[in-house]
Amino acid sequence: MSDSNADAERNDSPATDNHPALLDCCGGLNNVDYSKMDLTLLEAFLKHIHVYDSRLCIAVIAILFNPLFWNVVARWEHRTRRLSGLFGSPYLACCCLGFVIILLNIYRSHSMTVAMKAQARWEVMERTEVFYAGIGLMVFGTLLVVSSFLALGFTGTFLGDYFGILMDEKVTGFPFNITENPMYWGSTANYLGLALMIRWLAFFQLHSVMWSQCKTPYETTHLPCYS
Repeated sequence: MSDSNADAERNDSPATDNHPALLDCCGGLNNVDYSKMDLTLLEAFLKHIHVYDSRLCIAVIAILFNPLFWNVVARWEHRTRRLSGLFGSPYLACCCLGFVIILLNIYRSHSMTVAMKAQARWEVMERTEVFYAGIGLMVFGTLLVVSSFLALGFTGTFLGDYFGILMDEKVTGFPFNITENPMYWGSTANYLGLALMIRWLAFFQLHSVMWSQCKTPYETTHLPCYS
């Protein structure tokens, strides 16, 4: 009788009782003494980047503003056709927007160059192999950008699909057979290669901002540019 009662008690007990209780490491984060943290690596990193430099802030703003501007304008045109009506032709309106985008990109590159001249270089990267790796990335990035432009044409490159300018068929040849966004990846490779060549640590910060723009929703959700 006692054995049956013991079996019944074991069956009635919850399964979770068999697992050990979770331990609260250090009694929670509130009990951690942050004053004893080793911040040597962080201090060495920040030593090479003047975060509050106005020229660096302007470069970051230019990087963030450019894709936001042309995507907002292109989507506004797609909904209203105001630019096509203003210029009297969707082709002329697309070319004007493309010209503005080119000017914005030139200013972005200029602002990044000005910002980098005020930043410290990273001595760790003063190696020949790092320099040649940067050259290789820039050659590869330029190949992606130029081949993308030749495959799409001017209107295909500069948001012509938002103006109703569609291509006869989808472009599937190089470089679109290796990546869906070769123009963005090419630009990213160019700036990363330049960062390796000039050994400016802050350039990696700006490069990471640029790379994030390549993966934002307003960059990746693009209308099909073929009919």
